[in-house]
Amino acid sequence: MIDGIDPASLAWRKSSYSTGGGECVETAVLPDRRVAVRHSKRPGGAILLYTPTEWDAFLKGARDGEFDIG
Repeated sequence: MIDGIDPASLAWRKSSYSTGGGECVETAVLPDRRVAVRHSKRPGGAILLYTPTEWDAFLKGARDGEFDIG
């Protein structure tokens, strides 16, 4: 449960970069706009929660290449 919300009731979205190999990230937006993140192979496992500000900062960093390897 996430603050009384059953994770199974959320609209989880799989990464568009998923190749079907099972190593995927899924996200869902909670009613309070926090973003939940989980591993698609373990839907009942750990869920990370991000505030809208944290999520926006992560997306900006990804778009700007902040996390690129190499």
